Amino acid sequence: MGQYTPPLRDMQFVLHEMLNVEAALKKLPAHADIDSDTINSILEEGGKFCAEVLYPLNQVGDREGCKYQGDGVVTTPTGFKEAYAQFVEAGWGALGMDPDFGGQGLPHVVHSAFMEMMNSANQAWTMYPGLSHGAYNALHAFGTPEQKQLYLPKLVSGEWTGTMCLTESHAGTDLGILKTKAEPVGDGTYRITGTKIFISAGEHDMSKNIIHLVLARLPDAPPGTKGISLFIVPKFIPDADGNPGKRNDFKCGSIEHKMGIHGNATCVMNFDGAVGTLVGEPNKGLNAMFVMMNSARLGVGMQSVGLAEVAYQNSLAYAKDRLQSRSLTGPKAKDKPADPIIVHPDVRRMLLTQKAYVEAARAFSYWAGLAIDMEHKHPDEKVRKENADLVALLTPVIKGFITDNGYDSTTLAMQVLGGHGYIAEWGLEQHVRDARINMIYEGTNTIQALDLLGRKVLADGGAKLMKFGKVIQDLLKYHAENPAMKEFCDPLAALLGDVQKVTMEIGQKAMKNPDEVGAAAVPYLRIIGHLVFSFSWCYAAGVAVKKLDSGDAFYKSKLTTARFYFAKLYPETAALLKQARAGSASLMELDVANF
Repeated sequence: MGQYTPPLRDMQFVLHEMLNVEAALKKLPAHADIDSDTINSILEEGGKFCAEVLYPLNQVGDREGCKYQGDGVVTTPTGFKEAYAQFVEAGWGALGMDPDFGGQGLPHVVHSAFMEMMNSANQAWTMYPGLSHGAYNALHAFGTPEQKQLYLPKLVSGEWTGTMCLTESHAGTDLGILKTKAEPVGDGTYRITGTKIFISAGEHDMSKNIIHLVLARLPDAPPGTKGISLFIVPKFIPDADGNPGKRNDFKCGSIEHKMGIHGNATCVMNFDGAVGTLVGEPNKGLNAMFVMMNSARLGVGMQSVGLAEVAYQNSLAYAKDRLQSRSLTGPKAKDKPADPIIVHPDVRRMLLTQKAYVEAARAFSYWAGLAIDMEHKHPDEKVRKENADLVALLTPVIKGFITDNGYDSTTLAMQVLGGHGYIAEWGLEQHVRDARINMIYEGTNTIQALDLLGRKVLADGGAKLMKFGKVIQDLLKYHAENPAMKEFCDPLAALLGDVQKVTMEIGQKAMKNPDEVGAAAVPYLRIIGHLVFSFSWCYAAGVAVKKLDSGDAFYKSKLTTARFYFAKLYPETAALLKQARAGSASLMELDVANF
């Protein structure tokens, strides 16, 4: 069965000691009344819901999966529907949503921390309310006042859920070739016809209505991405009172049988002249789509933070308990027939890799969550723009680097358990299977790498990257006179310099040959990921150094983990820099016939 305990101590360290969120939020009129005690109480209660309600359903959902009952009907695993009713009744889904539509208006950074715990407890279940956030964000940004009043209160309360219907069998990343049609009726509505695949939470029995946001083409739409429009297509068309009315003309045709996330229904959706209403302007659906996608990409990053944390907890508990062989330096548990495996160096390597990755990912993702709050709520337009640029730059890193490391962490956790890790009852193999999808959906990690290097760095001449470089330089200046920080600041400063050089080199080569961007993108993303994690560990170490005299072992542990990161994980950057500089020739010169 395994175990999960919300990591409240480390979450509070990041929120209050690193980010000082209470002081930061005081600068935002919308959140000026939020204090640390309120945040802590929310996370403590939310943690109980995750550990006591969601986590016990995780293996149930994996074993049972969703069931396609025929005629478009899908049922979720035992207990899922009841847990969702508790979730809605307690108002958990409304945490970070607009009070104008019934939300609690809490900061995004707090919502991110809650989402981490939900994903640790049960990623497949969490995807149901999680997808609703993408739909909510798009409608909040682009919906008409009437659409907002009709749909947002129900999405905020959780009474209705939402989805994103983007992918078609021939059009995944390349949405410019999608074929779903939208025919105007003449009364302000459209008839949507086409098939969408891989629609997470596309059909289920947990909510009274499901609101699909569907990308489709108008009859006179220009080709490519400039001809995409977005439509609201509800499962049940709301009546005059805003309640679910007539069943719309579409059904789930089947559900996918997948490697992981069995408890979430991944649906084929067949739209057969379904009634839809336009969101935003005709042929401008791409803008709204990116609101949904960016929300989803940040959410996927939190999925992997959550999975890495729960996998680490279980492998650590096993390593402390499992007896196997003696320590190379002599017996440590002399009263037992063998030592616990945590005495062995390589077991410690696997555990510390997980610990270093998950704690840096938590610090980074919460830092980004606070930046999102600054982007949307700060009264100074310049501050909003600065934070918007940082979030845009780092979103592909959150999605790509954290999910890569999350998968590595879950496989290391399984390895710690050896043969038991491969057995279903221990739960580790499920975490590996669930984590694998995070590197694929919402834009594969290669797409994230291309987005980072091509769109976010080279397209603006490195302006956004320089803004993040300024954040790093400010941290380095802050610690410049502190000798205790030299071991953490020096590698961070060196990597920042390497990033500046390799970015210029790739940019110059790409002007002559665009394939150079594709060849360098994946190692480049990992380089930037390590730059971010080096920044996060330097930031955390700076706090811990000041608290060492408190006698709290937590701070010593934090510094020890930071040292492990710089000694054992950071050196990967040397190889990555060589790969990024190696160019495209070795990739592109082989004739297709010779593969």
